[in-house]
Amino acid sequence: MNEIKIFCPATIANLNCGFDVLGLCLEGIGDEMIFRKTSQKGITISKITGADLPLETNKNVAGVAALAIYNTINPDFGIEIEIHKKIKAGSGIGSSSASAAGAVFCVNELLGKPYSKNQLVDFAMKGEAIASGSEHADNVAPCLLGGFTLVRGYNPLDVIRIDSPSELFAVVLHPHIEVKTSDSRAVLKPEISLKSAITQWGNLGGFIAGLYTKDYNLLGRSLQDVVIEPLRKHLIPNFDLVKNNALQNGALGAGISGAGPSIFALCKGQETAEKVAYAMSNSYQETGIEFDMHISKINPNGVIEIKK
Repeated sequence: MNEIKIFCPATIANLNCGFDVLGLCLEGIGDEMIFRKTSQKGITISKITGADLPLETNKNVAGVAALAIYNTINPDFGIEIEIHKKIKAGSGIGSSSASAAGAVFCVNELLGKPYSKNQLVDFAMKGEAIASGSEHADNVAPCLLGGFTLVRGYNPLDVIRIDSPSELFAVVLHPHIEVKTSDSRAVLKPEISLKSAITQWGNLGGFIAGLYTKDYNLLGRSLQDVVIEPLRKHLIPNFDLVKNNALQNGALGAGISGAGPSIFALCKGQETAEKVAYAMSNSYQETGIEFDMHISKINPNGVIEIKK
């Protein structure tokens, strides 16, 4: 293989009760990337469309992630990267993670697949740190593995992939404003009360149990966030109204997607998802801010090659 073109899907992280440990993979929304072998050693970025991002390898999320895996093998060839961004930066649906995950997936393919997909998560985190200031896997893991992912621990990295219940749909409202991950992390407190921690642990355990047992009501009861959402929701105009209208129209739960500003809802069935999307859209129109709406099943595949 001398060239590979891929689709890198968007993701939703945190999912209310799983800050920095839970994520899911979306269908239909994502970036495209092309990687080619070159005679000159090293990683170069030759083209970026759809976003104003640095071409310098060591300043680009994809470049840093690609180097992390490339340098472990040090092959006798180089790799050239084209990035075609369709996920807006700062959208809260894994823009930087798609770049990082796509980069390690492709470099691994061109190197002859020396690493498993789970091992690739560790390399992708190196790129993610360029965007957010810290290595975390809640977006890159579902982007690479598909479905839902739980990051059980980081030392060593331990990621568990979980299949989605078949009728589960995600609705995402993406306002055309930017909330940088670094800014949204700055509002967080380093300590939380024991009472809040116990509530959050219970919800996380309930959500995981709901995925395995395909208990939609349990999933809905568990989609509660008493730690992060109260501190971040003021960064998103009309957040409470959008969330409440989603719940009133049948959503299992709703919350902040990643670091925001996108707002997500999980629903049982496409009909309910469409009703919820309509209600969320109506709730946001009065802000005067442009936005996009997405309705998606849970993507079981993650990053995939686009066949010619």
